[in-house]
Amino acid sequence: MLVAFACSTTFGAHAESPSTSLNQVVVSGARSEQLRDDLPMSIDVLTDSDLLDKQVGNIKDLVKDYPNVSVKRAPARFTVTGAGNSTGRDGNAGFNIRGIGGNRVLMLIDGTRVPSSYVNGNNAFGRDALSLDLVKRVELVRGPSSVLYGSDGLAGLVNFITFEPADFLRSAGPGNGVLAGRLATNWSGDDQGLNVAATVAGRASDAVQWLITGSVHKAQALDNMGSNDAPNITRTRPNPQTDRGDSLLGKVVLRPTATQKHVLTLEHVGKSSDTELLSSRAAVLPPPTTTATKALVAGETDADTSRRDRFTWDSRYVLSSPWADQLQTVVSLQNSDAQDNGRTMRNDAGVRVRDTSYGEHIWQANVQASKSVNLSDQWAQKLTYGLDLASTTVTSWFGGFDPAPLAAYVPKKYFPDSRDSSAALYGQSEITNDRWSITPGLRFERFAVDVISQDGFAPPATKPGVSMSGVNTSPKLGALYRVSPTWSVYGNFASGFRAPNAAQLNGFIDPTPGVNARLLPNPDLKPETSKNVELGLRTRLQRLSLDVAAFTGDYRELIVDKKFLNGTNTALDPNVFQTVNVDDATIWGFEFKGNMDWGQVGAGRLSTPFAYGMTRGRDNGTGRPLNSIDPAMLTLGLNYDAAAWSVRMDLRYRAAKDASDVDLTAGLKAGSTQFTNVPSATTLDVTGQWRVRKDLRVTAGIVNLTDAKYWLWSDVQGLTTANAITQADAYTQPGRHVNLSVVMDF
Repeated sequence: MLVAFACSTTFGAHAESPSTSLNQVVVSGARSEQLRDDLPMSIDVLTDSDLLDKQVGNIKDLVKDYPNVSVKRAPARFTVTGAGNSTGRDGNAGFNIRGIGGNRVLMLIDGTRVPSSYVNGNNAFGRDALSLDLVKRVELVRGPSSVLYGSDGLAGLVNFITFEPADFLRSAGPGNGVLAGRLATNWSGDDQGLNVAATVAGRASDAVQWLITGSVHKAQALDNMGSNDAPNITRTRPNPQTDRGDSLLGKVVLRPTATQKHVLTLEHVGKSSDTELLSSRAAVLPPPTTTATKALVAGETDADTSRRDRFTWDSRYVLSSPWADQLQTVVSLQNSDAQDNGRTMRNDAGVRVRDTSYGEHIWQANVQASKSVNLSDQWAQKLTYGLDLASTTVTSWFGGFDPAPLAAYVPKKYFPDSRDSSAALYGQSEITNDRWSITPGLRFERFAVDVISQDGFAPPATKPGVSMSGVNTSPKLGALYRVSPTWSVYGNFASGFRAPNAAQLNGFIDPTPGVNARLLPNPDLKPETSKNVELGLRTRLQRLSLDVAAFTGDYRELIVDKKFLNGTNTALDPNVFQTVNVDDATIWGFEFKGNMDWGQVGAGRLSTPFAYGMTRGRDNGTGRPLNSIDPAMLTLGLNYDAAAWSVRMDLRYRAAKDASDVDLTAGLKAGSTQFTNVPSATTLDVTGQWRVRKDLRVTAGIVNLTDAKYWLWSDVQGLTTANAITQADAYTQPGRHVNLSVVMDF
């Protein structure tokens, strides 16, 4: 309908307008700066202005207007040692793009990999190890990115690009000794969160610029629409929770000559969360006279802390050589550590303790060159090629204490300390004329998982961990044809892959008293692979901007973590689990997005942004639906922008998740079924901004204006039908609340 509307309406073709300004410069599509509309793929871009104006405070807010993209954030209703699951322990767990998520979506910050998520029983560490206060732009690539970025780019890429001094000094004028910066504060009503950030940038000389950005954050648990405030397992209100965070970014930009640029970056992100797990308490605590009544939970608390520290040296050179016009070298070192301390007070006054840690220590290097040549009077070519090296040391530890008369807890590692490494050669050619852009690419990668220490793993594991290695070749081919200056069509074939990690290969658990479960290692795991095709159309008219894309993907050897194999959950016949490759899956769907500029209305300009997306998928072995697929979503906005103020309304419609579109038993324990009562929902947000001065703006928003009660499918995956009888309201989204932010530039 929208395409027909665009074709039947007369608009000027070349005038500048808000719709034509959508053609932003991105770096993620070709690993170098390029106009987004010149790329044969779907890329979404959010600038720092978008983040501030939309009051985006975390990665879940980041994608709230993007159909076919989601971030899971379940409520913190996990348990430390009791019967339960890891619901909510991992916070903002990671991105899901077109039905594939978790570690299958590659996350980068300035080209360095964000640590992977890790889940093991009641322990889970998510991927929210970053601060948006340090970020000037986010680029989201839909579809495999393995050709340019390697393993983990199976479903897509989210690239966070941090500020540089020039982002603030552009408006400061010429001369040395100049200072510029920003002060920003934000209050969010859904978690009573307060965030304060400050940036100072300076120009020491023509060759030296610097920047320091810092932020602090404090919040409570994310609110919901639950009403039961009982201090036990029946409660549906959020558990008492205190979150804290701090971040720091330091940059020095050196330009010793006109042909060199060196950027040295130091980044720190720290977070903590203290939770009183009232939802773990038994509803009734009888006298502790039997083994069962003694083991009842009288109280639980949990404290999570994490930190990530990074150093990156990014150098760029302009050359005049037969083999390269530009050369880039990047070296990055990153340490990330997460700890979890949980305490359980039993009904018999005994205290159980669980201390868990997970760390990744990354060394990464890249050398990339590009060369542009004229092939003829009409055709030109840009060749980009390079070498990627990466090494990640992964460690974990599971300690604790069990009170008498329980057997002494034996500290252990569920997988041995390991090193994930890769070395890759890649190349991409962009062949263009005034209408065509043809982009073939190829990557050859060797990957390995090497056990570097068996200490703490074997023993007690009965078999030592094993190493593995392999090679993978990832091709891609894209083509874009400019039908006219305002219309273009494109097609893209891309392959992706993801190698197994150390925990998936060697994860091992033996039954212990009270825990009748065994996890078997699987040294024969194969890498996951994907082949995706996308066809798209773009138009950029004076008043209308429109992107349409249809896609399909075949995923093979998908890895299912801890798949139930057999067992009756008894000491003699424990439940047996193993991480395995399963049957192939197919995913298909479409999406469109755009903006309609209605022109000048009174003192301001009126526009309507819109987007819609739908994805379907099935397991080709069983024929059942894939539970990772989000329901269809429509977003529709109305923006009015005047010189000193603006108002916007954002409507979001989320389709229902029907039982016919759910595999009721996938990923659940035997005898359990997936909760499916997720009805459709429509929400409305209203936001206003007052630009007090050129350098000062105040933004206020009312979120969920109608106070609608609704669920997000991404957050209720894994909630069983039995638990949902009493707990479903605990998984609802926040009701009506207010956000307020103030930003001052200087």
